[in-house]
Amino acid sequence: MPKKKMSLAQKVNVLRASVMGANDGIISIAGIVIGVAAATSNAYSILISGLSGTLAGMISMCMGEYVSVSTQKDSQKMALISEKQRLKDQYQQEFNYVQKKYEAQDIAPQLANQATKELMEKDALGTAVQERYGFNPKDFTSPYAAAIASFISFPTGSILPMVAVTVSPADTRILATAIAVLIALLITGYFAAVLGKSNRIKSMVRNAAAGLLTMGVTYLIGQLFAR
Repeated sequence: MPKKKMSLAQKVNVLRASVMGANDGIISIAGIVIGVAAATSNAYSILISGLSGTLAGMISMCMGEYVSVSTQKDSQKMALISEKQRLKDQYQQEFNYVQKKYEAQDIAPQLANQATKELMEKDALGTAVQERYGFNPKDFTSPYAAAIASFISFPTGSILPMVAVTVSPADTRILATAIAVLIALLITGYFAAVLGKSNRIKSMVRNAAAGLLTMGVTYLIGQLFAR
């Protein structure tokens, strides 16, 4: 059998997991290495802390995405079962529910009735689920795809802060890392906004602020234990 291709919605969800995984990798590892760099100038200690954080983070992100998407998928499957039963027991009520949803979008009652009739005849379950629960039953996101995307993207994002903090001169490594991380967070914030169809400037600023706060807090903690 030919392998079923992912729909656009499924690809977007996997891409979302990739962007968020990379973003978390950047912020998490930047916080770790800057905190350690604030406490010690030992490059080996900084590198080991970054590598340890990367290993823990990639496993955590992978399992987190798997559990999250699996839970969502289970909920959607239960919704499908429930809707199948409704259509079997009270088809007309579900028909009326869908029609009222269309009418609420300022569609004329007669046109809403015609649209509901055509859509329900073509795919009653898909139409009812889309209107009642807000998802397309043909677009289940694979928890495995989301988990693998996070597993790969988290360490990919973590490379930047680790490289920046290890190759920069000791007296400027914290500032250089912070600047590199800030630029990267502006980029991931932009792509996150594109995928979520939200305000891009606001997303970029929010993402950068989260990164600066993380690095600021870990820097202060590192300074408390500086030697």
